[in-house]
Amino acid sequence: MTSFDLFKLSPVLQNNLKQLKYLETTPVQEKAIPLALKGRDLMASAQTGTGKTAAFTLPVLECMATTRISGPTSVRALILVPTRELAEQVLQAVLKYSQGLPFKSYAVYGGVALNPQIAAVKEGVDILVATPGRLLDLYRQNVLEFPDLKYLILDEADRMLDLGFADELDDLFCAFPKRRQTLLFSATFSPRIKELAKELLRDPAMIEIAAPNTAAETVIQRVIPVDKKRKTELLEHLIKKHGEKQALIFVKMRRQVDELENLFSEAGYSVAGLHGEKSQATRNATMQAFKEGAISILIATDVAARGLDVDDLPLVINVDLPFNAEDYVHRIGRSGRKGKTGSAISLVTADEVNQLAAIEALTGALIPRHNEAGFEPAHKLPETQSGGILVSKNRTANAPGKRTAPSGRGGGPRMFDHSDDGRSGRNKDRRKRRKK
Repeated sequence: MTSFDLFKLSPVLQNNLKQLKYLETTPVQEKAIPLALKGRDLMASAQTGTGKTAAFTLPVLECMATTRISGPTSVRALILVPTRELAEQVLQAVLKYSQGLPFKSYAVYGGVALNPQIAAVKEGVDILVATPGRLLDLYRQNVLEFPDLKYLILDEADRMLDLGFADELDDLFCAFPKRRQTLLFSATFSPRIKELAKELLRDPAMIEIAAPNTAAETVIQRVIPVDKKRKTELLEHLIKKHGEKQALIFVKMRRQVDELENLFSEAGYSVAGLHGEKSQATRNATMQAFKEGAISILIATDVAARGLDVDDLPLVINVDLPFNAEDYVHRIGRSGRKGKTGSAISLVTADEVNQLAAIEALTGALIPRHNEAGFEPAHKLPETQSGGILVSKNRTANAPGKRTAPSGRGGGPRMFDHSDDGRSGRNKDRRKRRKK
């Protein structure tokens, strides 16, 4: 690791880093910051919790210090993120890193009133964090323009495409100036996204800190086979064994969040639920309370899979495996962050074996299985082997990047692939304009 002092950042940035006790870089920061300071486009892949936000924010702040302030309706640096929660997390990091610098930073995203955001950004913003849909709304209303945009960052780029933001991104990229620095950061990049990124970046430097799509070594993973009807009972058993320490529990459906929240609340636990039907204010307050330790158990859908940064979260439990294999990496990445150790337990039934095999194919490693005494399943979980092969059925499970069920907006991910949805001609025209 390298000392931040070697980057020769401005005294204000150096002081802020020392106040935050950032003394040595993480591997992604060590590789990305010098390249970004030189103006290179980047495509960087690193595991969750390894400091990606600082890796793209610090060089942008350093370079902006020598350029002029944005004019009305203008943006100098834009950070696009897939979710509201991640937008708030990134904004808070930007505010900490830029303290004492004359920059205006703000975040815009859906789920909250539009008018206050219009008022906040119409005079111009130096650093804007945004979800694509809300940003496009503001652009179409002439509240924001991009003539001064010099730095474009896509954080969790893969997830934005998976959530169905392809149309919004197409329109936005056409509005951005061609002469800009573009940085793509994520924990996971599929081969298809790497190919598509070539359209957006100019001679990019490629950074892969760990094998693509792998989980951090600080997270100890295991699978507990169980029958479906006993999942809730097993979850209660595991939480009781876990004691008073914090735990983050992932389920598939909003209804499950509410049911488990009531169950653990009645049992006397400090618990809260998080899903898309709750108001944004409630979601923000819940995540903040969990970060501060005021809540011991958080039960969530995948709205918490990204954008929740807890310094020392000891346990993540997947009651249900995610539909998208990549989301597994992000879910368990809530634990074992910043070099600390954590555990990830997945309760897996026999009919979830395809999803398990897809996860193992994506990460390139089998997840150890351990039966929990008293909960041995009557329906045996089929064996898998490296590469996502179901040994019992001798066929390949869903490959990395493939989806076992629809997700996100518009009924499913599009990932810029419009070849069979009737829009291929329109989007080919857009890509041509982006390349000009």
